[in-house]
Amino acid sequence: MFGLTPYRKNQNDVTYNPFREMREMERRLFNDPFDGFFRGAELAEFKTDVRDQGDKYLVEADLPGFAKEDIHLDLEGDVLTIRAERHSEYEDKEKQGDYIRCERSYGSYSRSFDVSEIERDGIKAKLDNGVLKVTLPKKQTQPVEKQSLPIE
Repeated sequence: MFGLTPYRKNQNDVTYNPFREMREMERRLFNDPFDGFFRGAELAEFKTDVRDQGDKYLVEADLPGFAKEDIHLDLEGDVLTIRAERHSEYEDKEKQGDYIRCERSYGSYSRSFDVSEIERDGIKAKLDNGVLKVTLPKKQTQPVEKQSLPIE
């Protein structure tokens, strides 16, 4: 289904962030008093784990701070899309004056997965403590029976 090999995280693995150098330069130029306190607060995308559990796959997506109503699962063709949307009070013009710094991420985030080998009717999702767990049962394949073919 996913065509993935088992994942082992390298202890020295550093996720590439193209804005890291720019942020460091800005910190040095402007001597940011909040540096360190807010470091790494941005949300580029939500992280997911995909596990093969024999007769099903389990997708676990970290979505802390998202309300159940703000998470949508859409199935179109052979693609399952998990979409989450977060709003901020900072969007409200009347409340913007209260903010000294606004770094919590808001907006729409999504991830898509190939579900061509999934039994569509059996898909289940549950949100528990900020983790969305989506169970994707595998299609049952019938074993190929031996068959003799006549020769003309």
